[in-house]
Parts: sequence; C-alpha cells; structure tokens
Amino acid sequence: MEDPRCCGTGTCIINAEGFCWCGQRWDGEKMCFPAAEPAARTDDDGAEPSAPPAADH
Repeated sequence: MEDPRCCGTGTCIINAEGFCWCGQRWDGEKMCFPAAEPAARTDDDGAEPSAPPAADH
C-alpha cells in the first residue's frame, strides 16, 4: 500500500513525527522542507559570544 504522504518519488520513509529520510516533513497537506531556524551565533572558537569588556574611564 502506497503512503499518500509520499512526495512522488516512491522512496519516502516517513516516521511517526511526519519526517521523511530526505528531510521533508508532512505539513498536514503536503511534504515540504521545514522552515530553517536561525542558528545561534558563535565566535570562531565555537563558544557563545560574550558581552564586550567594560571600558575603564
């Protein structure tokens, strides 16, 4: 039996949360790529950015 959520390739493997192995997700009407969430900005060393040092006056 073919899954009606398949994007048409015939290769969809959709888990219980609605995610396919290809990264698309069932939105209730069609398969689509989820909106990208903005990544947290990090410094070059991978650490979270910190507040700049206070200037001494």
